Amino acid sequence: MYIDYWGLTSPPFENVPDPKFYFPSSQHEEGLHRLLYAVTQRKGAAMLTGEVGCGKTLLSREFLNNLHSDRFNVAMITNPSFPAQQFFHEVLYQFGIGTTGNRKVSMLHRFNEHLLQNDERKIQSVLVVDEAQAIVDDQVLEELRLLLNFQRNDRFLLTLVLLGQPELREKLWALPQFAQRIGIQYHLMPLEETEVDRYVTSRLRAAGRADELFDQEATQAIAKCSRGIPRVINNLCDLCLLSGRLAKANRIDADLVHMVARNGYFAGYFTTVAHG
Repeated sequence: MYIDYWGLTSPPFENVPDPKFYFPSSQHEEGLHRLLYAVTQRKGAAMLTGEVGCGKTLLSREFLNNLHSDRFNVAMITNPSFPAQQFFHEVLYQFGIGTTGNRKVSMLHRFNEHLLQNDERKIQSVLVVDEAQAIVDDQVLEELRLLLNFQRNDRFLLTLVLLGQPELREKLWALPQFAQRIGIQYHLMPLEETEVDRYVTSRLRAAGRADELFDQEATQAIAKCSRGIPRVINNLCDLCLLSGRLAKANRIDADLVHMVARNGYFAGYFTTVAHG
């Protein structure tokens, strides 16, 4: 409803993991480079966790964009809530490995052959498990741990990357035999208040708006209302653009942000921000 009014080419604040909207905050860049380091240096296993709405999925898409198909064979599991036997079937399927029957030994042989063939072709095998906190069967975690046993004398044949909410850390800390094998870890927190203005500007530019649309007081109010959580920033900014269009505003100011935040939308979440 507001794209043309604000001179945009696309919606700037959709909560979808489109890499063109990736914002390189200091935290996100640290997390990204740790994941890339884990893969390129064959560290075996890495884990990225973060508070809800802090941009794990978008960061993971930026991470995957850096893994070119001529050097990496990547399998991604986005719904890991399978029983153990079905989970391993899903791993093979995502790697494009056909199976004939359900015998575990046969499946392990096929998987090992696939990893060895990739290694001989100088292609690194990477398994990414998103929303890993949703794993409900501890046997699945044990299966993942055992996958790290596929090695040559001097390197891992598989890099395992786990992405999830804070509960994932608690699950793994309860399994020290697994937790100790995760060499690279990082935890995303909400954006700093000083980063929110750059975040909003970055997304607007990616959507075709070069000049500042939200004034400084507006982005300060957004930072306080959202507590720096990117998903909430997106929701609030999106509604501000809609309300600004309906009010025929020229820019988004702090008064409009306050009105949107107080108006019952996301009731119970936004912090009321006093004027002045």
